[in-house]
This record gives sequence, structure tokens and C-alpha cells, in this order.
Amino acid sequence: MFGRLIDSLDDPAIAARVLAALRDTPLPQRLAEAADAAGCSVVEMLAASVRGFLDTASDNHFVQLIGIMNGADDPGLAAMRAILEKALPAPAGGT
Repeated sequence: MFGRLIDSLDDPAIAARVLAALRDTPLPQRLAEAADAAGCSVVEMLAASVRGFLDTASDNHFVQLIGIMNGADDPGLAAMRAILEKALPAPAGGT
């Protein structure tokens, strides 16, 4: 199921749902800023950030991700949050 979510991140409707679910975090703002800096859409940045993390993550990152998903009420959302926190860290001294 999580694989399907990752595969569908290019769909603006799916990306909008992910962003809406993350609205109480600083992640949508970080995505918007990263997209602006890269000259792409937020949807493209969301998909690229998640896939880039998954392409380069260490075994330790995957073990941590599994643990996060295992203890969550919504494993897919918890994984998205953790991945984006790692892929788009808060600026030093910022949110």
C-alpha cells in the first residue's frame, strides 16, 4: 500500500491529500520553498524528495522507517512525515 502511494505522488490530487494531512507541520512550507528554489512545482518536489530519500536511504534509515510505521495510527502518513523531515530538514535556527 505504501508503494502505491509513492508511485502516485505525481498525481496532483494525491499530492494535495498528502500536503493537507501534513498541514499542521512545517513540511508544506519547506516543500514550497524547496520547489521555488528548484524551479519546479510542489507536486514535483514532493515526489522527488520522497523518491530521492528512498533511493539513497541506508539500511538504518529503512529500519527506523519501519519502526515509525509500526507504531503509527496512519503508517503511510507517518512514513511521509519522517521521510520529508529527513529530506527537507529545518534550516538552522528555523522551523
